[in-house]
Amino acid sequence: MLLLNCDLGESYGSWKMGRDEDVMPHIDQANIACGFHGGDPLVMQQTLAMAKKHKVMVGAHPAYPDLVGFGRRPMHCSADEIIALVNYQVAAIDGMAKNQGVELAYVKPHGALYNDMMAKSSVREPIMQAIAGHHRPIRLMLLATPEADRHREEANSLGIELWFEAFADRCYDDDGKLLARSKPGAVHTREKMLQQVEQICREGTVTSVSGHTLELAADTLCVHGDNEEGIAAIIEIREIIRR
Repeated sequence: MLLLNCDLGESYGSWKMGRDEDVMPHIDQANIACGFHGGDPLVMQQTLAMAKKHKVMVGAHPAYPDLVGFGRRPMHCSADEIIALVNYQVAAIDGMAKNQGVELAYVKPHGALYNDMMAKSSVREPIMQAIAGHHRPIRLMLLATPEADRHREEANSLGIELWFEAFADRCYDDDGKLLARSKPGAVHTREKMLQQVEQICREGTVTSVSGHTLELAADTLCVHGDNEEGIAAIIEIREIIRR
């Protein structure tokens, strides 16, 4: 059965982002921002406490250092810089989690760092190296695409395990990657989202923007709960998965 994951802990100071307290009871995995695109020490601490209360698995959600752009703008970083910025953010959330008796289970990059990881081996490799160098085993979450076997081989060579994810509300391009948000139809309507979830669960496929059927071997499904409608959709998605 697919797990449900959601990006949480992205509020910052007086800026409120998302409905974390309403989402947390309905998910399996919380991808918690580490301060580079959203989140601050207090928000991180509170989000970890919520995850612990609801017995939700915790993951680090590192990003490029881009608070103004919410981590959605690509940055040209060297391999050493990528390793360092991932290590820094993972260590921060790992240490705070440990203080609450919570164990960090995985890493899911955010925004532009995630997209660059999927598009460029020059970004993916140092991210994998950073995770392989962590003081204990943790997994990497990345997009389930037709290139999953190659990505698994890359991870195996470094001794790390992967979780592959699909997206409930995002349209897929013909190459199996997410359609850029700048393009029409990149984010599904509620009806299309629920249809896509049903297709992923029953057939292990998605239909691309041009109508091609793409096979996806996903372990977890990314959902978003920024408003009342999104939270209601998460509850419906959970019901579909459990049928």
